[in-house]
Amino acid sequence: MQLELLNDQGQAASKIDAPETVFGREYNEDLVHQIVVAYRANGRQGTRAQKDREQVRHSTKKPFKQKGTGRARAGMTSSPLWRGGGRIFPNMPDENFTQKINKKMYRAGMASILSQLVREGRLAVVDSIAVDSPKTKQLADKFKAMNLQSVLVIADQVDENLYLASRNLKDVFIVEPRYADPVSLVHFKKVLVTKGALDQLKEMFA
Repeated sequence: MQLELLNDQGQAASKIDAPETVFGREYNEDLVHQIVVAYRANGRQGTRAQKDREQVRHSTKKPFKQKGTGRARAGMTSSPLWRGGGRIFPNMPDENFTQKINKKMYRAGMASILSQLVREGRLAVVDSIAVDSPKTKQLADKFKAMNLQSVLVIADQVDENLYLASRNLKDVFIVEPRYADPVSLVHFKKVLVTKGALDQLKEMFA
């Protein structure tokens, strides 16, 4: 199959060959959902914490006498049934959220996303993306000339100038192929791949 090769004005100048195994796969919605959920889950830090009835600060004095009040029996106010009491099954900081995804499944899911981006016209190839100095305005003007607002750039090499110029642009994210993730591929409206990065994607997901 062939992908669009864009010029500096964001127009399709020519075509470039790409493997069907990476950019022409059938879309597997269930697999894509699974790898996106797993990626987000594996990024969780698990820093949330709640207290059980042993950890909350309450008096151990019996709130009221056992009989004669007409109320249900109560031993202490740290009971999970009481407001301000401990939780029955509290969230703990050491909770593990990781989900395992096999390499073969991950490669197939990423190729499925890339193929769907091609079908939707959201993925294109460029010769290269570079700036002379670490100036945000230079890179912003380049994307403005190409009529791109929300764009993920997969570059074969991200030098310091390109990194510094892009980090202050809200809707621009530039990564090397090995750091491309399924959430970013789905999130951004346009994905640009440099020629050098295209070869790396072939090796990674073919």
